[in-house]
Amino acid sequence: MSKKKILFLVGDFGEDYEIMVPFQMLTMVGHEVHAVCPGKKEGDFIATSIHDFDGFQTYSEKRGHNFVLNHDFNAAEPSNYDALMIAGGRAPEYLRLNDRIIAITQHFAQANKPIAAICHGIQILTAADVVRGKKLTAYPAVGPEVTMAGGEFIEVGATEAVTDGNWVTSPAWPGHPKWIRSFLDILGTQISL
Repeated sequence: MSKKKILFLVGDFGEDYEIMVPFQMLTMVGHEVHAVCPGKKEGDFIATSIHDFDGFQTYSEKRGHNFVLNHDFNAAEPSNYDALMIAGGRAPEYLRLNDRIIAITQHFAQANKPIAAICHGIQILTAADVVRGKKLTAYPAVGPEVTMAGGEFIEVGATEAVTDGNWVTSPAWPGHPKWIRSFLDILGTQISL
């Protein structure tokens, strides 16, 4: 397996599990992951939140951990990365307002590089106008945005993932096993047991 360099877009009150788990997993198997956030540099932290499915009409939210960024947002040059990963939670609703986030996302889509997005992270893909003709999933409340942006929203259970070419999406963190496994496959990562 060749080591891949992955740019990871995160922000304050992004979903804790959707930041911590993929970052640790991809790093553990040998990939280089640069977690970045607009307005922040290496050593700064973001506050995360934990979203649980407690039987209410929507998820509940609790304060998560502080996640320390390991790279400067302004220094992240998209052409130096092999793949893009986008976490969910509340962060994407404001990250998508950042012009550079949009340009970075468009770079990866136009260059046909692998993209993994989860939950509300798909809001960045729709804002970047790159989902047209793609099959993808998201947290169900984001489904109308996918459709309006020209993508085909695939409704699946929370533990599932949808792969279309070199994109993989999942509705929420319960889908990590399939979402991360699919992303590893797209990256060409070989894990032997």
